[in-house]
Amino acid sequence: MSKNKSKINKKKRDSGKTIEVLFKISEAVSNTRNLDELYKVIHQSLDEILNVDNFYIALHNEKRDSIIFPYHVDEKAAPLKEIVNFSQTPSSTGIVIQTRKPTIFYEQDIIRLADQHKHEPIGAVSKIWLGAPLIINDKVKGAIVIQSYESSTAYHKEDLDLLNSVSQHIALAIERKESNEKLTEQRQILEKILESSPVGIALVQNRIFKWVNKEMVRMLGCQSKLDLKNKSTQIIYSDIDDYKIAGEKINSGFATNGTADYEIDLVRKDGTIFPAHIKLNCGDMSNPMAWTIATFTDISLRKSAETERYERERLQGVLEMAGAVCHEINQPLQAILGYSELLIMGNKGETVEAANLSSIKTQATRLRKITRKLSSITHYRTVDYPGNTKIVDIWSASNDTEQ
Repeated sequence: MSKNKSKINKKKRDSGKTIEVLFKISEAVSNTRNLDELYKVIHQSLDEILNVDNFYIALHNEKRDSIIFPYHVDEKAAPLKEIVNFSQTPSSTGIVIQTRKPTIFYEQDIIRLADQHKHEPIGAVSKIWLGAPLIINDKVKGAIVIQSYESSTAYHKEDLDLLNSVSQHIALAIERKESNEKLTEQRQILEKILESSPVGIALVQNRIFKWVNKEMVRMLGCQSKLDLKNKSTQIIYSDIDDYKIAGEKINSGFATNGTADYEIDLVRKDGTIFPAHIKLNCGDMSNPMAWTIATFTDISLRKSAETERYERERLQGVLEMAGAVCHEINQPLQAILGYSELLIMGNKGETVEAANLSSIKTQATRLRKITRKLSSITHYRTVDYPGNTKIVDIWSASNDTEQ
């Protein structure tokens, strides 16, 4: 900072220059990356209209009953630490915050304040000290301070008025920057939550991917988010017909209750197909497709489990039917075999009747083998049968090795 302020004080108090400084501070809210950078810009900008060789910003934390000094530049004193029990600690900064008024303290005022409370002055004692409250939304945010260790005439009442005027704009700038940082932090937290989700999540605008999480990239077999960003959602459907069907379901769901929920086959980047459950929520019912949040879940395992359960249920039905058939057939079958044995024993000649009885026994024995196969079914497969139909292949459906 320049040491020779006296020659340019009149120029620095020019209203046009003051407006220019305030504009720089306002711009810094958007151009700086964090509050530390903002404080530096504020300090450098104020140097164009005030002597700020000794300058600090103090912020008040009402809940902690403390003040901190996020920015502190001083020719003599070391950086100030947090002052706890703020309401019980006498200080010029504290008086400005408590009274909510800009104040000038001279050396004797600072010493007297310390003596009254039997407390050592905080930091080096200056010849003149100027402080203005940082107030926004009728709440004191803290204070901005300039001081001189060399001369009690380094500042004047006009300088305090200027500092107080500037402090209002600085308070607003700090508040906006803090809000932006909190918003950025919240967005980062939210993004971490979305990135750690086990389901695919996407921000979609008019059926165009604008943002996707890592699981979405993995699920679709992509290399990076760039494979999907700003691409039409049509790329995840196996064909144009599925894309149109999905659009109809989305429009229907949004028109009914503002959400869409459906299952459909999707295609990975390598061309493989997999079943997925998709759920969408719109942000604006007047224009549902303007932007939507969509979740994508790969339901291949669920579908596989459903198929397996269905096959088990079908097998159980086959087993129950086979058991019933065997039970109903075995009793008359035993009678046929018994009577055929008796008739053969009574007719031992080479007659036609004997041949026919032997044929009956052979077919009955074959039928018994069939019922035995039916009763031992453990799995099944079907074979083609005349009449454009299928039947259970009982000869390969059991563990019975007898053919």
